[in-house]
Amino acid sequence: MINCAIVGLGRWGRALVEAAHNEPRLRVTSAVEPDIKGAASFCAAHGLSAAASLEAVLAAPEIDAVLLATPHSLHRSHVIAAAAAGKQVFCEKPLALRRNDAAEMFAACRNAGVLLAVGHNRRFWPSMRALRTITAGGELGTILHIEGHNSNENSQTITQGWRLSPEESPGGGLTGAGLHVLDGLVSLLGPVRQVYARLSARAAGPPPLDTATLAIEFVNGVSATLATIRATPFYWRVHVFGTKGSAEVLDEVTMVLRKSGEAPATTRYPAVDTLAAELTAFADAVEGKQPFPVPEADVLATLAAFEAALQSMQTGHPAACHMAYQ
Repeated sequence: MINCAIVGLGRWGRALVEAAHNEPRLRVTSAVEPDIKGAASFCAAHGLSAAASLEAVLAAPEIDAVLLATPHSLHRSHVIAAAAAGKQVFCEKPLALRRNDAAEMFAACRNAGVLLAVGHNRRFWPSMRALRTITAGGELGTILHIEGHNSNENSQTITQGWRLSPEESPGGGLTGAGLHVLDGLVSLLGPVRQVYARLSARAAGPPPLDTATLAIEFVNGVSATLATIRATPFYWRVHVFGTKGSAEVLDEVTMVLRKSGEAPATTRYPAVDTLAAELTAFADAVEGKQPFPVPEADVLATLAAFEAALQSMQTGHPAACHMAYQ
């Protein structure tokens, strides 16, 4: 049994606690939450004891792991402190806004002999898993281009918190929804060489009305575009184009395969609980059964591209990813 503490009981922290009930090797026993009174009924319903502080959790010998669902500006200090205390770490995305901060966190956990797993739950979508298999297997031929989009109406429905803060969430929707797509593109094609990005702000809000668009060049020569809008209803699309065909993912379970001379073929995969799936993968990695399926190299490559995108938005010029060849 892996005894865990949840740090942060906002919307996503609560979802993680509920998902953990579906993984019998994980038991969430305590919670660190600034508004613990507001979370009292949730804690009672899920058998969570209120911890006085993160430090108290890290000092508790019965706690094996921490699940971090806190604003990313706190992740560096929380992860490094957890590593020093010998606790396994599951941390929600974004791990950081800077590649070097993320690298420091991974190094701290590696040196302490503990795991750092980053929660990119859309990696576990059945459709995205199938897309990675098809892309890597050569069925689409030589990959030439990929297009990605994720919008989620956050600015219309969320009125406070890190997602609407320019300091916590720079680049419009890129830090929240857009980072899911950027991670998805990296998982398919590897590190990025260069990004040309633009943030177009129609109104400061609330709600903020803006669009983020990226033109991307990967190290392997593949081109890509990415767009995200914070004020329009949920939409997801990742479309890979190759010399023999294209494959387009439209949601968690739907993929459309197109080949020359053939009618488009739509496949719908059985749905899964992706939060439970990533927590199962976390438990597997803690037990040494298999590596966590979001590799450190991918996390660092995604954040290098993210940093380049923010730089390009500020300067109006393409920005290089300096870690692309490392």
